[in-house]
Amino acid sequence: MNSVDKVRSISVWIFIIPFISVNSCLLIVTNFHQILEPGVPIFPTFPYFDGGVSISRTVREFPLYIIFKPAMFITSYLLIRYWLNTKNIINRFDKNYIHTKKIIFFGVSSAILLTLHSIFLGIKFDNDLYKLFRRVVMLSFIIFELIAQAYLIRFFYEIKDKLNDYINIGFLKIKRILITFLIVISIITLPFLPFDNFKFLKHAIEWNVFLGVIVFYLLTHLMWKKNTTL
Repeated sequence: MNSVDKVRSISVWIFIIPFISVNSCLLIVTNFHQILEPGVPIFPTFPYFDGGVSISRTVREFPLYIIFKPAMFITSYLLIRYWLNTKNIINRFDKNYIHTKKIIFFGVSSAILLTLHSIFLGIKFDNDLYKLFRRVVMLSFIIFELIAQAYLIRFFYEIKDKLNDYINIGFLKIKRILITFLIVISIITLPFLPFDNFKFLKHAIEWNVFLGVIVFYLLTHLMWKKNTTL
C-alpha cells in the first residue's frame, strides 16, 4: 500500500474512532444514569450548541473512560502513522521543503500530547497545578494539531498546480476554510479560558473545535483521489 492509500485509510479512522467514542460517552452520561457512579449523571444536553458539559467531564468517570481511553490511544497511534506517511508524500513532491520538519514535529507532538491527556484522564488528584497541567496538555494538543495542518495546507497550495491528478482541489479549499475558522475561533477563545462565567461558551467551542479537527481528517480522506500512487 502506497503512502496516499495509507493516508486515506488512516484519515477516515481518525475521524470515526474519536467521533463514536466521545459521542457514545455523551449518550451514556446523559441517558443511562443507572450504570454510572453516584453523582456522575448529567442532565440531557447537546453541548455542541448549549455547552452544557465539557468533553473531559463527559468521559473521565468510570465506566466512560474505559470507552474513551483506548479509543484515544488508538487515535494517537494512527495520528503518528498519518504524519509519517504525510512526510513521505511531501518528500515525493519536494525533498527539500523547508517546513517539513515543522509539520512532522507539530503533528507527531500532537499525538503524544493526546496520549498524555488520555493517561491522566480519570485520575483524581485535588491539586490546582495538576488540573492546570491537564488543561495545558489538552490545549497544546489542539494548538499543535492546528499548526501542523496549517503548514500542510500551505505546502499543498504552494504546489497546487502539480496536484490536479492527485487530489480534489475543492476539498483542499474546504480544508483551508475550516483550518482558518478553527484558528480564528481558538484565538478568540483564549482570553476567556480563565473565567468560569464563560464556561458554557467555552464548552460549546471545545466540542465544535474537537468536531472540526476530526472532520479535517475526513476531508483528507475525501481530498485524495482513489488509486493515486506516490
